[in-house]
Amino acid sequence: MQRDKILAALIMGSDSDAPKLEPVKKIFEQFGVSWDYTVASAHRTPEDVEEFIAECIRRGCMVFICAAGMSAHLAGVVAAETIKPVIAVPLTVENQSALNGLDALLSMFNMPPGIPVATMGLDKAGAENAARFVVQMFAAAGVLDGLEQKVVDDRIAMRKKVEEKRENLRMKWGEPRQGN
Repeated sequence: MQRDKILAALIMGSDSDAPKLEPVKKIFEQFGVSWDYTVASAHRTPEDVEEFIAECIRRGCMVFICAAGMSAHLAGVVAAETIKPVIAVPLTVENQSALNGLDALLSMFNMPPGIPVATMGLDKAGAENAARFVVQMFAAAGVLDGLEQKVVDDRIAMRKKVEEKRENLRMKWGEPRQGN
């Protein structure tokens, strides 16, 4: 069976990570980025990781997002298996790690020279930024028609939301008083 072409792929270390990675799905759908995902462990199912990478590359994948918690070697393993860019999203793991995501962050952030991994922030914010980073790379490279304008329009919409919040707060709090 021939599967559809994709531009990006997401690999998560556990299905329990999915709620923290919802922003990836949302952003890719918003901007029309074709993608695929899987759950695979660098430690427990390394063959699955290798097979998924190879399948995604055959389907045209240009970038991988890897999300994991604790020792979080997933992004490094993927980066070692492909020359495609790899973006890491470190995750906190409740009640399993006393380091609360710092272990994952350091595992992803401190890659040896020659096997680069771009590392985002923790959890949902990191997932959203990873997806937005992919979209911006695709926009800059002209990968999808009209994508650059969609990114610009999205930035304008974000700015307008901040301006509205500022005005709403001014209406609620009033004008600030000046000191004597």
